[in-house]
Amino acid sequence: MNPVIAVENLRVRLGKHEILKGISCRLGEAGVGKAIGLLGPNGAGKSTLIQTLLGFHQPSVGSAHILGLDCHRQSMQVKTRIGYMPENDSLIADMTAVAFLRLMGEISGLPAAAALEKAHETLFHVGLGEARYRAVGTYSLGMKQMAKLAQAILHGPELVILDEPTNGLDPAARQRMLALNKEMKEQHGMNVLLCSHLLRDVEEVCDEVVILKDGMIVHQSDLAAERQTNKRFVQLQVTGDDRNLGTVLQEIGAEGVSETAGTWRIILPVEVEVNALWRLTARENLQITKLAYRRDTLEEIFLKAVGHRKPKAEAEVAHGRI
Repeated sequence: MNPVIAVENLRVRLGKHEILKGISCRLGEAGVGKAIGLLGPNGAGKSTLIQTLLGFHQPSVGSAHILGLDCHRQSMQVKTRIGYMPENDSLIADMTAVAFLRLMGEISGLPAAAALEKAHETLFHVGLGEARYRAVGTYSLGMKQMAKLAQAILHGPELVILDEPTNGLDPAARQRMLALNKEMKEQHGMNVLLCSHLLRDVEEVCDEVVILKDGMIVHQSDLAAERQTNKRFVQLQVTGDDRNLGTVLQEIGAEGVSETAGTWRIILPVEVEVNALWRLTARENLQITKLAYRRDTLEEIFLKAVGHRKPKAEAEVAHGRI
């Protein structure tokens, strides 16, 4: 596999502080559209990693490559093959959207005529066709987000880096943004690096996930494989004296953890059918009130990776945002 992003023992210092502390990973696959989620608490090093990939920071040790090109030594070649949608407003307020995109297309290496043609085409694609002659400074927040996405994909990059693309969007605009993100990888073969605090966005769009904490990678996985691994995960609620349930579960090779009185998380061995739980609980004079297959959500994977656990009530209030 030829990775889109290859980072090897990457260390980056900003002033006296080492922000990235020797991280190594291989992400994406050249020629195959995939989306990679980049997660981590505030201060984990996500922005520093993105800026290093963009060539703005020089590694103190190690290397970072995109599509086989060194992000520092060959930064100009890298920039022609990637697109970047920054988190903060980066538009030129008094320019019309079509003029702004034409400019960005030319900066990306397109001839002027081709840049103008792609500017019109891309603005229609993201839903801004009717507003393409308006100054971008008059746009709403949602329209500005779409304009930022448009300039990132205008030149047909092989990798698109999206930093908080759904930030501030209403539900309908958020769904439109996520649909465009999925379309980029599925229909156009682009690789996407998605940095977001909204875990449900990452779970909906991404194929892989990398979690940073304190400048180090604490988790990296294929989300599809992660879901498959957790398919024998059972949530059980019972009434009665369940103090011995954890011990008797071992008889069938299962592992059980009591979350609260009467509520259990159980991992069943592949060869054990769920009916075994009914027989076992009946023997213990327990009545099952709820039994459901479930898997670890990305939120739970995230919290385990960064070493935090959140009470259930708080997690429900957060609605998937970390």
